[in-house]
Amino acid sequence: NEHLLIWGFVETMKRVLESLNLNIVEMVDENATLDGGDVLFTGREFFVGLSRRTNQRGAEILADTFKDYAVSTVPVHDSLHLKSFCSMAGPNLIAIGSSDAAQKALKTMQQMSDHRYDKLTVPDDAAANCIYLNIPSKGHVLLHRAPEEYPESAKVFEKLKDHMLIPIANTELEKVDGSLTCCSVLINKTSEL
Repeated sequence: NEHLLIWGFVETMKRVLESLNLNIVEMVDENATLDGGDVLFTGREFFVGLSRRTNQRGAEILADTFKDYAVSTVPVHDSLHLKSFCSMAGPNLIAIGSSDAAQKALKTMQQMSDHRYDKLTVPDDAAANCIYLNIPSKGHVLLHRAPEEYPESAKVFEKLKDHMLIPIANTELEKVDGSLTCCSVLINKTSEL
């Protein structure tokens, strides 16, 4: 049963986050839905995709939780999530797919934000889902889809000369809607952890 599987995952993640002494906020409004694949944090603000798995009420709860950040909603059409076609590829850099849906969502994000982000357009929407890390000993690190999966998009990432690039093959997980960001939980490690 999918519901039991999801519940088990949520409970496991909750225990892990509690063991790290991280603050946990639970959505208790049964009308609210919010999927992590629809939440794009830029470091300055949040963009929340309104999709089959995230609704306006979920976005409102996120905004109530993170009052110091602007939260803007972006309609998602023809994709599972907002991050199915975009993610952060650097501190001020949005990786975005080339499809009409991706470009329309980017235009909406640009209209809603007071900040001007740089953009990195890749031919394949799925390849725009990448993971940026700023690691003190390594600098800018970008995990992106492997060249054997998305060769044209990989060529675009290779132009990022100030990034350490780590190609990741994800074909099998992609078959069950598992993109790189869905398969990751990033925790900013502090000296206390």
